[in-house]
Amino acid sequence: MNVSHGSVHPVDDVPTTDGAAGPNPPRVRMKDLPGMPGTPAGLALRLSQFLFSAAALAVMASTSDFPSVTAFCYLIAATGLQTLWSFSLAIADVYALLVGRSLQSHKVVCLFTLGDGMTSTLTFAAACASAGITVLIDNDLDSCAHNHCAQFETATAMGFITWFTALPSFLLNFWSLASRFLKCGAFLMRGDGDGALWLVVNSGDGAEDRKIATRRKLFGLGPEVALL
Repeated sequence: MNVSHGSVHPVDDVPTTDGAAGPNPPRVRMKDLPGMPGTPAGLALRLSQFLFSAAALAVMASTSDFPSVTAFCYLIAATGLQTLWSFSLAIADVYALLVGRSLQSHKVVCLFTLGDGMTSTLTFAAACASAGITVLIDNDLDSCAHNHCAQFETATAMGFITWFTALPSFLLNFWSLASRFLKCGAFLMRGDGDGALWLVVNSGDGAEDRKIATRRKLFGLGPEVALL
């Protein structure tokens, strides 16, 4: 009786192409919108902010009587802060473009959003205050012959242009930060009678309820918080 026996032959291991088995899988870079940190348009915005804020600072500082007006001193402080902030982020953008790294991590985007929001708000407020003082000196008091109205107007205009170039950076970073929270899909629900809170977490294919039990009140959250 002839019985056939199967033979076993060694087969070479086929390498995987997804890179999941390796110790350092390749990082997938998300698509960056133009104007966001780490993009050429973002670098152009940072350089524009730096140049216009530095011009406003230099023009206002070139006058000899700016220390006598609080609004002009405020403009110098705001544009000086904007200059340092924009120059620092321009260096970060240059580094990201050279090494091919994305600046879209949650902490980085949160830091950029807060920094752009504060600097742009300060610059806009300082430019508005300086514009009011300039109009007062030129139109109401009619004393431009004894003041540097041309330099005041130029520095104020540079301050507004700086704000216009800083606003897109803030809006893009804020949009990116808000979209991350929306994709997370976590919404804090109302608490029940015993001080417990309900958190609805969207995992992509369905909502999952998780109860956050606390042994203290909501405003007394501490190390006693436990996730059930």
